Amino acid sequence: MSLSIDFRGKNVLITGGTMGIGAAIVEDFKHAGANLIVTGAEDIEIINKLNDEAKRNNNNKIKYIRVDFTDKLSFNNFFMELDDYDKIDICINNAGTNKNNPIDEIKLDDYYLLMDVNLHAPFLITRYLSKRMKKANFGRIVNIASIWSVITRSNRAAYSMTKFGIVGLTKTSAVELAPYNVLVNAVSPGFTLTELTKKTLNKEEVKEVSDIIPVKRFAQPSEISKLVLFLASDLNTYITGQNIIIDGGFTNV
Repeated sequence: MSLSIDFRGKNVLITGGTMGIGAAIVEDFKHAGANLIVTGAEDIEIINKLNDEAKRNNNNKIKYIRVDFTDKLSFNNFFMELDDYDKIDICINNAGTNKNNPIDEIKLDDYYLLMDVNLHAPFLITRYLSKRMKKANFGRIVNIASIWSVITRSNRAAYSMTKFGIVGLTKTSAVELAPYNVLVNAVSPGFTLTELTKKTLNKEEVKEVSDIIPVKRFAQPSEISKLVLFLASDLNTYITGQNIIIDGGFTNV
């Protein structure tokens, strides 16, 4: 019995894979031999540069696609591109955004943005892929949630709604798809040292939060990615419908 993680021959869709945790997930799947379809919301020029860079590196196993999950036409074009693939074995619903405000100050535009990107997009993608995965009698879906799917703080009403919601999507779709060998799980990261974290928190603020975390530090994106890879790999044959928290013990204190 092999305990290695090998995705050769597998087509893997990763949303929001151009930065942060998503980029780490892309990198690890790439090293494990997967054929990658990666979405990003950046300008098309940036997406084209990423594709050009992949070509220069003779990496024909990765394709970047610009998708605006707030735009119905963009979404429809995205699904048309996915139709060209004979199969999608694995999906990582990672794309997400956040805006923090008190409940009485949340702008409706911000609310709809969070709903579209964080919850509506994973729902539509899961609905689309479930039909294909059921037919193939195989699939793995990992939804990236957050510790704010199990606890919350002030100013996080809209964000927590989306993350609690994605756990509901995970659990119900897992029950429905389990008979077809399709396993669906959520991963809920805690404080993670991404590019955005480094821009929004200064060193003193990072230390202040780190002191509260039992392991006394933020997670590295690669630590989140390793858990995602395990859940999506052939090593996982029985875990489904779970929301796995990876937060250095933060939600215990």
